[in-house]
Amino acid sequence: MSKRLLPLVPDGLSVLQVQPAPDGLVIVTTPRPTPVVCPACQGPSHRRHGCYERTLADLPWQGCPVRLRVRVRRLCCTNPTCTRRTFSEPLPTVAAAYARRSLRLGELQRHLGLALGGEAGARLAQRLSIPLSPDTLLRIVRRSPPSAPVTARVIGIDEWAWRRGRTYGTIIVDLEHNTVADLLPDRETASVAGWLRDHPEVEIVARDRAEVYGEGVRQGAPTAVPVADRWHLLRNLSVALQTVVGQHHVAIRSAAHAVLGERINVARAEHAGHVPLTAMQRRSLATQARRHERYEELLHLHAAGASVSGMARALGLDRKTVRRWLCEGGPPSWRKPRRPTLIDPHVAYLEQRWSEGCRNAAELARELARRGHDVRPRVVRAWATRRRRAGSDALDATSSEVISQWQPPTINRVAFLLQADRIGLGREDRVFIDALLARAPALVAIATLADRLACLLRQQSSESLDDWLKDAQHTPLARFAAGLQRDLEAVRGAVTTPWSTSPVEGQISRLKMIKRQMYGRAGFDLLRQRVLHTA
Repeated sequence: MSKRLLPLVPDGLSVLQVQPAPDGLVIVTTPRPTPVVCPACQGPSHRRHGCYERTLADLPWQGCPVRLRVRVRRLCCTNPTCTRRTFSEPLPTVAAAYARRSLRLGELQRHLGLALGGEAGARLAQRLSIPLSPDTLLRIVRRSPPSAPVTARVIGIDEWAWRRGRTYGTIIVDLEHNTVADLLPDRETASVAGWLRDHPEVEIVARDRAEVYGEGVRQGAPTAVPVADRWHLLRNLSVALQTVVGQHHVAIRSAAHAVLGERINVARAEHAGHVPLTAMQRRSLATQARRHERYEELLHLHAAGASVSGMARALGLDRKTVRRWLCEGGPPSWRKPRRPTLIDPHVAYLEQRWSEGCRNAAELARELARRGHDVRPRVVRAWATRRRRAGSDALDATSSEVISQWQPPTINRVAFLLQADRIGLGREDRVFIDALLARAPALVAIATLADRLACLLRQQSSESLDDWLKDAQHTPLARFAAGLQRDLEAVRGAVTTPWSTSPVEGQISRLKMIKRQMYGRAGFDLLRQRVLHTA
């Protein structure tokens, strides 16, 4: 019966008894008879000396914690020359020596610690009826067996920050399998070179432009093919282009003023002939338009002979509303009649002064006061605001609105626009770039040169890298080209191979997540275990 109920007892044990306990379930077991040898002299022994019980925590059963009481034999060594008189029967498939948990429970708890860490893993273990403390869980993780030796052929190397700006480490990723090969506690050239010497099977190394990794690859794997990351090369190109663009700030300002002038003229042309509406007026007109559309549908239904109830159901209106709209010949406007205001008796004088050029509301209020009229300055100010919006001064407001909507691009933005595809740009950006290139013809050649290298790095061109470097020697990009020349082998690898450090960046993001789960209180050894042993 117990074998049918408890088929998951560790291999090598026989169930003797199942005992319920207040805190779970107790299973009394004994090891199955197997040949036993002395751990000192390796001689066989069948002579029993006695027995004792080992209590082991095991996997839960039906949500109940399980304890194994294993009756272990103690045997005598029959070799008279052996220094050991007695020894305990080993349990190689059940538990390690002196352990208080079974091997399979320890493996489960180890995976919990690797995936969740100490605190979160302990909370989940409590829910799974295998309780243990966070510190114990971390000790199990630290005692994890070393990972299998790495035999990566293509690797990517990059840095990761333990404490940003202070302490950095190095992550090495197997790019063919997108797995972490190893973590190094620093980003020193000697550490990278030493790791590469221990792994002579590495053939290709993808890295960024950092010289510490370039020198480490040259020292540790001189026969490996270095590959510079294409994103970093394009980023370096953008920075170099920004430096060149910054030398044409006069042309940039001139082109920006030209674009702004064109936009202001278009806005003024659109503004001529109508007064701009406020947001409240636009909402009111939209509501009235919807109400008139429903009234048109109401007239069609009424002409078709529909009943009042039928029209009300079809339009979602009340029957009283339907009758009122039909009787009044349309929906109400809900506009309140204009009430006389304190400024009405003085509008003629204010209009006269306004046409004479006095647009200062405070001065107009003082003039009314000198004429003996008791009018608050805020009332005059409100009238001046309405008059300004309705008059020719709205054109100045239109200019201000245009300037606020389109700001002249920064140096970084200009460099981006020069490298971007014209088809995907907006009209204002295209007009600006055309105006800039017309005012600074030297930028045309630079932009073309940058676009050629970008296409080459994106493997969208069959151009030779040597040809591009030769063409860039006597241009403002000569300094950038000289930097590529110093790292020519890695740049050539970026052009001719598909590898990059993009998978490394993804693994760094996972590393950061694990590091933050540990709240920065764990050491490098625990972080390395969790990164290497979790997918």
